Amino acid sequence: MRRWHRWLSVFFAIVMIWVAITGLLHYVVVWWPTGEPTAEQIAAVAPPPGFVCPEGWRCIAPSPEATNNPLRPYLGLFHHLHAGSEGGIWGEIIVMLSGLALVFFTVSGMWVYYQMWRNRKAKGLKKGLFWK
Repeated sequence: MRRWHRWLSVFFAIVMIWVAITGLLHYVVVWWPTGEPTAEQIAAVAPPPGFVCPEGWRCIAPSPEATNNPLRPYLGLFHHLHAGSEGGIWGEIIVMLSGLALVFFTVSGMWVYYQMWRNRKAKGLKKGLFWK
């Protein structure tokens, strides 16, 4: 198990760093502070007079604050990079496998730690959950 944990981590570390960075950039865009919206921006997001949302649909106009965000045009790009969509089907497969790798690394890491703890306990070395 330890060997698989080591070898797979080399590849998936790169992908997970990519996913983490693009996810952070996505939230930087979403949470970027904006000033007060102008009257034109408020009018631009308001539905036209007489508009009625079709039955069974959920119609949401973007908030004026969102239209005032200078980074907002990059939101879709960061989302596609984060999801692997820009890499086609192979990019999406790699990102999906990275998600599965997180589960594998969590379980295998706990298993490796348990084995090391059990071996230290059997040899009578320093007790406790954490050691140096």
